[in-house]
Amino acid sequence: MDLRSFIRDIPDYPKKGILFFDITPLLGDGAAFREAIDQLAERFKDSGATKVIAAEARGFIFGAPLAYKLGIGFVPIRKKGKLPWKTTEVTYDLEYGTDTLQMHVDGIDADDKVLLIDDLLATGGTMAGMLQFVRKAGASVAGMGFVIELGFLKGKDKLEGVPFECLLKL
Repeated sequence: MDLRSFIRDIPDYPKKGILFFDITPLLGDGAAFREAIDQLAERFKDSGATKVIAAEARGFIFGAPLAYKLGIGFVPIRKKGKLPWKTTEVTYDLEYGTDTLQMHVDGIDADDKVLLIDDLLATGGTMAGMLQFVRKAGASVAGMGFVIELGFLKGKDKLEGVPFECLLKL
């Protein structure tokens, strides 16, 4: 199945000169969405992963069903102040400023082998922040996965050399 045909290009969004890649047509088509999850699962089935972590909101869309398909746990990474219990946090650099993410303190530990999943690898800032959680916990990285990589933004440069899988490179 050609997953690219389910990605809508929206020029000049959110501002003039930006080409936005919209995943909602892929999500709205049951066969395409299933294919994306199945392809990610196939790539990580032998990774030895014990948990999937993904950042809100679009990372949840792919991370949770992937964890289900692999039969492993899912750990949500949220914006500061959104989790109801004791948290650990990381602050990471964005193109223009910083952002802070939080995870429950018992989300992952040193015995875990973690898959980091997101819909899109752009500048790499969010994934670099998520890598900090894995390092802080003393866990290991089983892999990273994305539906789309925007290679021209060089986000892989922030991934500490960790290998990753992407279904589409645009």
